[in-house]
Amino acid sequence: MINPAVQPESLIERAKAGDHDAFRQLVEEHQHDVYALALRLTRDPHLAHDIAQESFIRAWRALPKFRGDSAFGTWLHRITVNTTWSQRSKAKRHQHDELTEIGIAAPPTPLSDPEYAGMALELRGRLGAALDRLPLEQRMLVLMKDVYDWSHTEIADALDISVSASKVRLHRAHLRLRDMLEHTDG
Repeated sequence: MINPAVQPESLIERAKAGDHDAFRQLVEEHQHDVYALALRLTRDPHLAHDIAQESFIRAWRALPKFRGDSAFGTWLHRITVNTTWSQRSKAKRHQHDELTEIGIAAPPTPLSDPEYAGMALELRGRLGAALDRLPLEQRMLVLMKDVYDWSHTEIADALDISVSASKVRLHRAHLRLRDMLEHTDG
């Protein structure tokens, strides 16, 4: 955890100057978010762990180029998305088996109306299953925009596409999700 007396900007500047302890503190502060994003993208805890580690290695190497145009966490998320994407490309080149799909069931939320809570849990499960069936690029777009609230500009930068392409692809992903949800029994 980052020492509250130390400002994140000073940690970043110290890490950029080669301070390993400052970078370790940044890793500790962001490791949960980086792993969670990798897990959401891959649905494989072991692969997500590897991607998180590789993302931090890439971040360390790229740190001198970090300009601060976006928040450090957003920059790390972009690196994580790119690392996930390159792992996928590498796996395709080597013709590995598809990733093992692991369903992550969210714990039920305690709501006062048990019927509503049951319906919400069922919908969450259906949405999660539909999201899992989306191709990786569409799943990444939905997660970046709808879960992590990235702007289309941030998404376009991370995926190296235009802003209009980001909007069109996200729209198509939403349509596909809606179609999946409308055509599932439940």
